[in-house]
Amino acid sequence: MSVMIILLIIANCIVSYIGFTNNQFFDRYKFEVDKILTGKDYKRILTSGFLHISWLHLAFNMVTLYFFSVVETYLGTLAFLLVYFSGLAGGNLLSLLIHKNQSAYSSVGASGAICGIIFASIAIFPGFKIGFWGLPLMIPGWVYGLIYVLYSLYGIRSNKNNISHEAHLGGALIGMLVALIIKPSAFSENYFTILVISIPVIAFIFLIVRSPGFLLTDNYFFKKQEKYYTQDHKYNIEKNTEKKEVDQILEKIHKSGIGSLTKKEEGTLKKYAGK
Repeated sequence: MSVMIILLIIANCIVSYIGFTNNQFFDRYKFEVDKILTGKDYKRILTSGFLHISWLHLAFNMVTLYFFSVVETYLGTLAFLLVYFSGLAGGNLLSLLIHKNQSAYSSVGASGAICGIIFASIAIFPGFKIGFWGLPLMIPGWVYGLIYVLYSLYGIRSNKNNISHEAHLGGALIGMLVALIIKPSAFSENYFTILVISIPVIAFIFLIVRSPGFLLTDNYFFKKQEKYYTQDHKYNIEKNTEKKEVDQILEKIHKSGIGSLTKKEEGTLKKYAGK
């Protein structure tokens, strides 16, 4: 493991630990739509990538970074860092695009950067294999990467937690694209694997950009739980969600004035006032 990988892991651990123990620090550097679009606090696009929501979240990302650190050996340290931070920024920019009308949406995590590294690895050498702590099981890197992304697709939910699963997808595509720009010969050598992996992700991103609510509630987890909900429960969920949206809009007006509202937010406020 190189010095740069060690430094990235240490930086993530230190910043995340401070965030775990200091809510003000966490809030100051997390990704939050309103703070970025209205407050012009663009540093959050990068700083949020060093914060995590839990030790498990941090460990999963850092272990994955370790598994795929081989890409640094091939690309070199500077190119590796370019892929890492491009994936981080690209993932958060996709989240910003998808959630631009949800002013209070926030997230943290290095997942966009990690997915950028994963898919850069897949683009350059799709057949390499990884193991798991001494277990007699080795799987191709592209299989691990695909599982990681499927987990991300499944995890796209509204207000479930502060982990931006959309960033996984954006980071994956940007990381792969940057790696192919740096090493264009990789496409001609591995074009089949690259297309098999990237086309479904591109199609999915197109779908959720066109219909951002596609996987916010209509997924297996929601359907599995929904059968236990009574009509009163469903009604209360809808009302609580609506009230939360209105509270967020009113808070935005208090901070930035009514002129900062989007058309969608204005419509939500008028609809609520009409009731």
